[in-house]
Amino acid sequence: MPPSTSPAHVGVLAYHGCLGTEVFGIVDLLLFANRIAAAADGTHEDPFRVTVAAREASEVVTAGGVTLRAARWDQGFDLLVVPGFDLRSPRHVDRALERWRPEIAYIASAADAGIPVASVCVGAFLLGEAGLLDGRRATTSWLFAEQLRRRYRRAVVDTDLMIASDGTVTTTAAFSAVHDLALRIIQAHASDDLARRVARLALVADNRNSQAPYVDHELLDPGADALAQSVKGWLVEHLAEPYDLAVLAQAFHVSTRTMLRRFGNETGQSPLNFLQRARVNAAKRLLESPDHTVASAMQHVGYTDLASFRRLFTTHAGMTPAAYRRQFRGPGSRASRSHGLPSA
Repeated sequence: MPPSTSPAHVGVLAYHGCLGTEVFGIVDLLLFANRIAAAADGTHEDPFRVTVAAREASEVVTAGGVTLRAARWDQGFDLLVVPGFDLRSPRHVDRALERWRPEIAYIASAADAGIPVASVCVGAFLLGEAGLLDGRRATTSWLFAEQLRRRYRRAVVDTDLMIASDGTVTTTAAFSAVHDLALRIIQAHASDDLARRVARLALVADNRNSQAPYVDHELLDPGADALAQSVKGWLVEHLAEPYDLAVLAQAFHVSTRTMLRRFGNETGQSPLNFLQRARVNAAKRLLESPDHTVASAMQHVGYTDLASFRRLFTTHAGMTPAAYRRQFRGPGSRASRSHGLPSA
């Protein structure tokens, strides 16, 4: 949408158990935007007005135990931002959402009134309960994306995205993605230049578009299906071997057609796609080690062609192997130790 000529009124929904950082990430970065805008053009009109709003004008206790004061919600916002909440496990979603039925109804009514709605992290579940994800592209924390996909089957969940905007509904990845959302809000309601200046002042990256580099597959729920899990285990055990669907099907005494159908129905992907993701995940671990190069990591996971490996890695991780190694490599490489350099 084009930048507004009057202050954009952003409402941030506060509720008991919400994550305080996801409230204040919006509040503080938009405050920075107001200060920078005033310093730049000498005007006294802020580009943003922010209200932390709750069911009643009262104190709200965040998930971390911090108390904040909130105004009573209304329908006068140009944008409503819904922060996430403390969620121990995807299995606890049902119980958690029952606490916030009034908030869910308010979100639905705000959307019905034409107010754009954005969520941070698992705040997407509140939008889903309000019916806002049906038929829309959405994202959330990679840790809870599969649960979001299963619960809201009419949503198109893209696990890799940092921000998904579809019409008047925006969803984001986990926690720190609140900063990406705040910058997106500044771009939409003020200018790209102001967003860049806020990012520089706050030391916030303004070019993130994927959460794929941050996925830790060891934390993901493996699921309960015996066949799919057995196939996954077999593929991981044979990670560096050439993929052969016939050999895989024979190992489980089924036809290739049955293997593709059952694995696809149970996991939403093909065995080859799972294997490719597993290889990239293994390569990530190797690239995080100071003792592996891109070439050695590639060979360990069964690839010999660097161009093919680079394309696969970039597709699944959102950056090249070399860029991933630079960003996530730990200290203490053999080279630094051999020269007597400190490892930290």
